[in-house]
Parts: sequence; structure tokens; C-alpha cells
Amino acid sequence: MSKPVLPAVTALFLILGLAACSSSPSESADSGPVTITVGDRPSSSDAENRTLYDQQVAAFQEANPDIKLNPVETLWDPTTFQAQAAGGQLPDVLNVPFTEPQGLIARKQAADITEALKSTGLLPDLNPTVLKIAQDSAGKVYAVPSAAYSVGLVYNRELFTKAGLDPDKPPATWDEVRADAKKISDATGAAGYAQLTTNNTGGWMFTAQTYAFGGTVENADGTKATFADAPSTAAMQTLHDMKWVDKSMGKTVLYDIDGISKDFAAGKIGMYMAAPDSYRTLVVTNGLKPASFGIGGMPQQNGEHGSLSGGSVQIVSPTTTPAEQVAAVKWIKYRYLNRYVDEASAVAQAKSTVAAKQPVGVPGLPVISPEKYSAYEEWIKPYANVPVQNFAPYTKVSADQVIIPEPAAQAQEVYAALDPVVQTVLGKEDADIGTLLSKAVSTVNAKLGR
Repeated sequence: MSKPVLPAVTALFLILGLAACSSSPSESADSGPVTITVGDRPSSSDAENRTLYDQQVAAFQEANPDIKLNPVETLWDPTTFQAQAAGGQLPDVLNVPFTEPQGLIARKQAADITEALKSTGLLPDLNPTVLKIAQDSAGKVYAVPSAAYSVGLVYNRELFTKAGLDPDKPPATWDEVRADAKKISDATGAAGYAQLTTNNTGGWMFTAQTYAFGGTVENADGTKATFADAPSTAAMQTLHDMKWVDKSMGKTVLYDIDGISKDFAAGKIGMYMAAPDSYRTLVVTNGLKPASFGIGGMPQQNGEHGSLSGGSVQIVSPTTTPAEQVAAVKWIKYRYLNRYVDEASAVAQAKSTVAAKQPVGVPGLPVISPEKYSAYEEWIKPYANVPVQNFAPYTKVSADQVIIPEPAAQAQEVYAALDPVVQTVLGKEDADIGTLLSKAVSTVNAKLGR
């Protein structure tokens, strides 16, 4: 999923009317100038971003005169990707969601770019934890992670203080979440904890919770739903008990991202699951006091299991030559990672972001190595305009927390089937959790079997 502001990596739509996109193969890795086709060019209707993209293309080509870029508007679309791949209509570089690399590797629809990453010197700069998303069992690399996040627990530091809780120590387990939610509710009258429930966000966040309880929602190859087992049942029972036993979740059952953000910013909610970039929505859009924002790592239950992650990777066409793969990696580094490895780029972007009155200094799940990311943080530190210390509980935990991708098959279908389960459990005290989950599994299995 593309950031926690949306439930899963949003499917983007292919711009129609394009000619064949694959570039002509070069004869060898040292045969002279190379031309590659690069996707994800913004459409003409998005004039500002298209201009920025085209400026990047021009600047890259000036810095790399032996590489010619052919930019196209092709975007990832799961409904058309297979036909495009079979027909040779994919660009040489394309942005795809975190959910896709393992399937692409298995179907041989992405190039092994390990050697290109080594020859360009980029491989040691990448975060090995995140890179696993793009590796096969032998450690070969088939994509470059370009953006990543992991879900944590956002909380209101002011409400924590009013409830007698330490705002620098958010709950680390779901038992602690439950206890703290009740304390907040009892002391302040606010909902101690709230859960997203609509527009597929209910299923999305319940998946994150299931992971934190040690469960899964699909088997490894994405052919069978698995969320009617003990971890999922325990996760759902925890929500039920906070709502009906502790009465710490307030009266609102139906929450989308906009609604939960507004209520949290208004001081009506103590905690909910989200990622660090929710700071922008809560503070910039909805007026939460920056000092009130806090975020911790994803609470775990009965051991350390991991956190749901999402983001984007850049794949390279399997029809490319070694020279084209090197050119592709250079472009990926320039477009997506330059600010992390080049101080001038980092400072320039930080300055422009501050000028646009947007937050600088919000941490994420770094796609580059911890050492490189630490250097990047130092470069932008003078321009940080957020309370960096309020993110410390998240960064301390997330640095070592295992990241678990979203369901590889029909993720949105899974989330859609789980939304009404979460809604029913929070809306009906005597809801039969086992039956609800079993019916949802049947619904998902019918879709996975298409």
C-alpha cells in the first residue's frame, strides 16, 4: 500500500494509446550509447509534476550523455500488466507495489539486476532488511526499493499525560494497548483506541494486527486465505473486548482515514494504527498541535512477529541487456534515491519542502542502509520542522522490527471481505467472531480461486 494514507498500494491506471514501450536491445554491455524506456511519466493533465519529471530526465541525460531516456506514461495496473508483459508493451523501468516482486520473480517477469547494482556501487547503499522484498531465495536482486513504510501506533501525547501515562513510552504489546486505552478513556472521556473500518481500511489494519499477533492472512503462494486461525481470532477478540468489556473505543464504529484523522486531531482519540507520515495529515491538514503527535512501533503480542509494510520498488524488464540494466539502475538511483546519497540533493529538497510549508524530518522505513540514512538525517537536520524526538519510540523499534508485506494475491479483495467483520464485531456485542472469520475466508478463497 502506498503509505498509510491509503489502504494498500493503490492500483494506478494505464494511459492508453501508447506505442510499444520496450527499448531495442543493445548488443553488449560496452557497445556505446544505450536507450531505455522509463515509465511513470505524469500525464499532461498533471502539468506541474510532468514538468518536474521531464526536468529530471533532462538533467540525468546531461549528467549521463551515453544514456538516452525514452519516458512514457505507463503506470502499474494489475488488471493489464500480464497482457502488457506478454505483448512486450512494458517499459524497461517501472514502479510496482511491494506486493508484487515475489510473484514477478517466480514468473520471470523482472530482470536479475544484482550485477548492475554491484557495478554501479548501489547495492551496499540499500537497506538489507527492505531489500529482502526484492530478492529470491538465493539472494539475487530483482528490484530496487524506492519508498517504504511500516505501520506503527500513533498516539496523542497530551491525552497520555492527562491519563497519567508516560508519553515517551507507548505500549509495546496489545495487552498494554488495551490497558492504556482504558486509562485514557476513563481519565479523559476520549476513545482510548480507535480502529479504521471502512473503504478496505478495516481489513488493511486488521491484517496489520493479525501479523502482530503472529498470524497470516494468506498462505505463502497466495492461493488460500488463512485468517480464521488462532492469531486472527485473538486479534479480533482483543478489539471486541476493548469495545464491549473495557468500553474504551468510544461510540463511533465506522471510520475511514479522513474521519479518524479529524477525530484524532480534535483530541477525541488516544491511539490508532498508522505510519509516521500520518503526521502530515494530522498536523498540516487537520490542525493537531505538533507537540501532541506521538508514534511508537507496532505493538506485538506473544513474541516479536513484525509489522505490515508497504511501498514501491522499481523493476527492470527481463528483456534488457546488461548495459541497459546498468543504465536503468543509474536512472533509478538518480530519480528515487539521490537525496539519500547526495548531500546537495538532500538539502535542496529539504529547503523546497520547508518553503512549501510541508514537514521535513518525518522518519520512514529507510530504503537505504542505516549508515546512509543516518547521514541523510544529519544533512536535513538544520531544516527539520517537526518535533523529531516525538518519533523516537517508532524509530527505535522499527529499525529492528521485521517487515511483512501485504497479501501478495488480491489484497484489496481480502481487505474488502474483512471490513464487514471488523464493523460487525465493533457494532454488535454478541458477534460470533469464529463464524464471521470463516465466512470471510470462504469469500476470499472463492476470489483467489478465479
